[in-house]
Amino acid sequence: MNRLRTNIVAALAALYLVAFLLGGDAVAQQKTLKEQLVGTWTFVLSTGKLADGSPVWGSNPKGILIFTDNGHYSTQIVRADVPKFAAKNRLQGTPDENKAAVHGGIASFGTFTVNEANKSFTVRFEASTYPNNTGTEQTRPVTITGDELKVINPASSAGGQTELVYKRAK
Repeated sequence: MNRLRTNIVAALAALYLVAFLLGGDAVAQQKTLKEQLVGTWTFVLSTGKLADGSPVWGSNPKGILIFTDNGHYSTQIVRADVPKFAAKNRLQGTPDENKAAVHGGIASFGTFTVNEANKSFTVRFEASTYPNNTGTEQTRPVTITGDELKVINPASSAGGQTELVYKRAK
């Protein structure tokens, strides 16, 4: 009987220890929205459409979104099909080459803050390749599921609201 009682106590102690450790991991893994955002994200797609219904960023777009722990961000998105300039000098592009370059990419950088309760972040544009954004701010709702980040841009530089999808860079 004594041996049985010892085994039961040992089993219960082991069970409590496992429950405590698993419970501690779950609490430790719960990160704030800001902690989840910080890092580098690669652009996957957006819901933005051109007037003809084709995707704003074409097929196989490239892009990156970076959030730093001290509140800075940088983002760039570029179409994969933007033609090269014949002059091999960006300052000597033809009107058509310049138009394709402007339509084919967007970049900005600045600072951001997070609203944990609203699951959103606000960017303050220090500079943007779309000059109308420079000096303004936008609040963007987000959802993070695993390594996927979905951002709602309420005022896309191409017009209207769009959803942007990113994957955490590895």
